[in-house]
Amino acid sequence: MKTLCDKFLSAKVRRLSPYVAGLQPREDGWIKLNTNENPYPPSPRVGEVLHKIDTSRLRLYPDAESGDLKRAIAAAGELFEAGLCEENLFCANSADDVLALAYMAFFSGKDKILTPDISYGFYPVWGEMHDAGMEFVPIGADFSIDAGAYKNGNGVVIANPNAPTSLALPLADIERILQQNPDGVVIIDETYIAFAREGSAVALVGRYKNLLITRTFSKSHGLAGLRVGYAIGQPHLIDGLRRARDAFNSYPLDLLAQTCAAAAVSDRDYFIETTGKIIATRERVIAELRKMGCRVISSQANFIFMESSDASALYDFLCENKILTRHWNKPPGLENFLRVSIGTDDEMEGFLQCVNRFLNGEPTKPL
Repeated sequence: MKTLCDKFLSAKVRRLSPYVAGLQPREDGWIKLNTNENPYPPSPRVGEVLHKIDTSRLRLYPDAESGDLKRAIAAAGELFEAGLCEENLFCANSADDVLALAYMAFFSGKDKILTPDISYGFYPVWGEMHDAGMEFVPIGADFSIDAGAYKNGNGVVIANPNAPTSLALPLADIERILQQNPDGVVIIDETYIAFAREGSAVALVGRYKNLLITRTFSKSHGLAGLRVGYAIGQPHLIDGLRRARDAFNSYPLDLLAQTCAAAAVSDRDYFIETTGKIIATRERVIAELRKMGCRVISSQANFIFMESSDASALYDFLCENKILTRHWNKPPGLENFLRVSIGTDDEMEGFLQCVNRFLNGEPTKPL
């Protein structure tokens, strides 16, 4: 029987299988390790610029091209080193927004869009939404991505490092994928690249007309609450994104978000300090879990992917102790794994103690 909601929905939206986001607890006292947020606050410069903002400017629309933010990203140095500049940048309301616009601009109505069969849950949703024929390439038993399997597509989208598996491709494999798919845009989603040992694909942008990189300030700069993302690519791809945006929402990134993100990216020392702390904590937690006998994938992200013989029971046990992680029942192959975001040292110590109690069969502590 159709619900009242179904009565008014379009056929396309009725067919969608929406992405399910991680839980957001509304009460204090939880250790929140389920949505890969940065455990540290943004740079102090963010607070400084917020205090100085002229609120009378809020009556005006923001800069549609996010000029100040693009200049700040370019000034950070990475683009300059790769021979790129502001015209290679596109800013929008989160990396998800950039990716959705990229699907609209480059994949809509096309078939053979290649992506790993275990990856970010939004990729198939955007495929349905934009009538893109997604082909899901199996990952290996060790969760690795085989670059040789991505050939002759009309598009490719790969998270590097991948989520939820936490593994990263070497730059040589990304270049191989670009060469094997000359007729389609290859999107490399670098949401977690700040925490990786492998290098960014930015160095390849100037050489490949089909490479588009997407990034977010949510994980690397502690700005998940502002929803700021950007893309890096050659000007013709940036123009494609701008064309899709302007047909949908020509002012996507608000003044406060642009101002705060520009302040955050300008504080390179703070970025290096906080990402370094997260990486160090990650390695310590992996080592401790392995001492307990747990299988943990060697992560290059700000989360870990760990196996448990009864992951569902471990997830419940952690929840009973007010620790949130992420557990999936599908797709097949993930049932015995938890994805655990890296928190502060104190938060991860609480997590480790709780896992140890679970493995030793100890009861839940009263909340």
